[in-house]
Amino acid sequence: MDRIIQQKKWNSKRLMTIGGVAAVVALVAGSVYFTSGKSKLNVDVERITISDVKKGAFQEFIPVNGTVLPITTIYLDAVEGGRVEKLFVEDGATMKKGDPILKLSNTDLELNLANQETAVFNVLTQMQISHDNARQNTISKLNQMAEVESTLKEAERIYKLDKRLYEQKAIGLQEYQKAENDYQYAMRRKRLTSQILNQDSTSTQQQNAQSKESYAHMKGTLDLMRKKVGDLVVRAPVDGQLTSMDAEIGQNKNKGERLGQIDVLSGFKIRADIDEHYITRVFNGLMGDFTLGDKTYKLKIKKVYTQVTNGRFQVDMQFDGPMPKDIRRGQSLQIRLALSDETQAVLVPKGGFYQQTGGNWIFKLSDDGKMAYRVDVQLGRQNPEYYEVMQGLKPGDRVVTSSYDNYADMQELVLKQ
Repeated sequence: MDRIIQQKKWNSKRLMTIGGVAAVVALVAGSVYFTSGKSKLNVDVERITISDVKKGAFQEFIPVNGTVLPITTIYLDAVEGGRVEKLFVEDGATMKKGDPILKLSNTDLELNLANQETAVFNVLTQMQISHDNARQNTISKLNQMAEVESTLKEAERIYKLDKRLYEQKAIGLQEYQKAENDYQYAMRRKRLTSQILNQDSTSTQQQNAQSKESYAHMKGTLDLMRKKVGDLVVRAPVDGQLTSMDAEIGQNKNKGERLGQIDVLSGFKIRADIDEHYITRVFNGLMGDFTLGDKTYKLKIKKVYTQVTNGRFQVDMQFDGPMPKDIRRGQSLQIRLALSDETQAVLVPKGGFYQQTGGNWIFKLSDDGKMAYRVDVQLGRQNPEYYEVMQGLKPGDRVVTSSYDNYADMQELVLKQ
C-alpha cells in the first residue's frame, strides 16, 4: 500500500534563498540610508575634550627659551703672549678694577725693554754732552764778543781823539788814517762776530730741538715697551666676577688668546632663541614676560641678532621694571614674547582637532549636548593657548577640541555619557 509523503514547507534551500535576498535588501537599504543621510558615530564623552567658546582678551605671543646673562661682559684676552707664571685668584672670584688676575712671563719682551732703556739712557747722555759742548762754545763766542766790543770801544776813542788832533794840526795824516782804519776794522769785526754768535745760537736751538724730539720719540717707545711688559700682568678692567678663566701655571698663551671674562654684576639680561620663522616680526621694543615663583616679570627686547644659526636667531632682553632677587647667571626661563597688542576677540582653546581640519571646520555641540555636528569656521591668529575665531562660532558655543583621528570623515557625533 502506497503512503503519501508530505513535502517540507521550509527546506534548507529555501531558507538560504530567503536569507540571501534579505541580506541584499539590508545592504541596499543601508547603502540608501548612508548615502542619502548623514554619517554618524557614537562617541564616549569621557574620551573627547569639550571646550567653551568665549570672548576675551587675546594677544598673539610665542613661547621662547631664555638664558640669564650678565648685563655686561668684558672678555679678557692676552695683550701679549707668554707663559703663565702666577695665578693671583681663582675662577669665580669677585674682582675690583685693577686687581691682578694672573702674570705672564715673556723673556724676549723683557729683553727688548732692557735694550730700549739702555738706548734711551745713551741718547740722554749724548744730549747732555752735546748741551755742555754747545754751552762751552756759546761762552767762548760770548768772550770773543766781549773782546771785540772792548777793542771797538778803544779804537773808537782813539779815532775820535786823533780826529780832533788832526783837525787842530796836532798830528799828521798818517797817524790819523791809522786810527781811522783801526776803528773801521773793529766795527767790521764786531758785525762778523755778532753774525757768528747769532748763527751759533740758531744752530744750537735747532740741535736742541732735534735732540729733544729724538729723545721724546725714544722715551715714547720706552713707555710703550714698559706698558707691554706691564700688560703681562693681567688685571681686572672693571668691578665684577671673574668667570670662564682658562689658564694654568706653565701654560703658554698666544697674543690675543682668550683668558677669561669679567661679568659686571650690576644687572642681568636675558638672551632668547627664536625660530627664524618670526625674524620679520621681531624688533627692538617688543615686550615679553615670564613667571618666577608667584610673580610675573616684564622684559623688553633691546637688541636683535639677525644672524640665523640652525634655523634660529637670538635677541637680548632687559627687565622693564623690577628684577627677581634670586635670579642667577645661566638660569633658564620660559618667556612669553608678545607679537601683537592685547585685543578683544572670540576665542576657542587649542587642541588636536586642528591637525585634521586645518582650522576650516569643527564639531559643534547641539543645545542639549547629545549631538555634535560639523560647522565651517574661519580661524585667524593664534597663541599657545587659543585660536582667534573670525567667523562660524560665537561666545557660549561648545565644541570638540580633541583629536579627530577616528571620526574625521563623520558628519555627526552621537555623544554618550
